[in-house]
Amino acid sequence: MRGAFDDVPLTTLFPALSPAGANALNEVARRVDAARAGRSTADWEWFPEHAAFPATQPTTPIILGLEVIEHSEGGERLEFLLQLVWTDLGRLAVDAAVNVACWCDADHATHDVDALRLVADEETSLPEVFRAGAERLTGWLADPHDADHWRAQAGLPARWSR
Repeated sequence: MRGAFDDVPLTTLFPALSPAGANALNEVARRVDAARAGRSTADWEWFPEHAAFPATQPTTPIILGLEVIEHSEGGERLEFLLQLVWTDLGRLAVDAAVNVACWCDADHATHDVDALRLVADEETSLPEVFRAGAERLTGWLADPHDADHWRAQAGLPARWSR
């Protein structure tokens, strides 16, 4: 499902989340939405079918996420991701990343050039890891929006090196 964060059924997706935790997630999401104001108006996406931990899953099940796509010069594209996911061990985690197109000799399609995974546990709550991932995302949105800048930072070949 897609829409504004206000439409996200937080108690369905995260049944153990307290009302204070839901308020914290909403506050953080408002900051993310403010940071991407004037950009593409990508919707938040959520997957109620992933609300319960799937014991066997070939991929990381995304429960809630946002992908902000920026188009830059020469048809380049940057993707800024923020996702709440299940880990292999059944813990909730926040994944955040900057993604660029691959220009390696062996085409990998894309690369995460800066990535962060924060796992919620007994010491760090879901709202805390969501806030930390969102802060990283809003920082990236303020950084240069030149894909080659991000490739150079990660030691990847520039687009024109092929």
